[in-house]
Amino acid sequence: MRKLTIAGCSALLLAVTGCQSVDREIAAPAAIGGLGGAAIGAAATGDLGGALIGGAIGTAAGALVGASTRRGECVYRDDYGRRYTAQCPRGYRG
Repeated sequence: MRKLTIAGCSALLLAVTGCQSVDREIAAPAAIGGLGGAAIGAAATGDLGGALIGGAIGTAAGALVGASTRRGECVYRDDYGRRYTAQCPRGYRG
């Protein structure tokens, strides 16, 4: 049952990740945080629930760290809906 749950969660995660493009400066720290959090959660509790909770907390923390490394840069969309990064306007405090 445990292997089936892990396989199902993995398949769902892979299916959902194809739905949206992600910024690599946020995705890499989020993935590292998620893996580390899952490992720590599994080691601390010894069950799947601890690994899932640790992975979720680690992913959120990693994404926040990745997003905070972009000081002075803002994300914009052009007329075609494409995202690009440029210097924030003068006086902007985000």
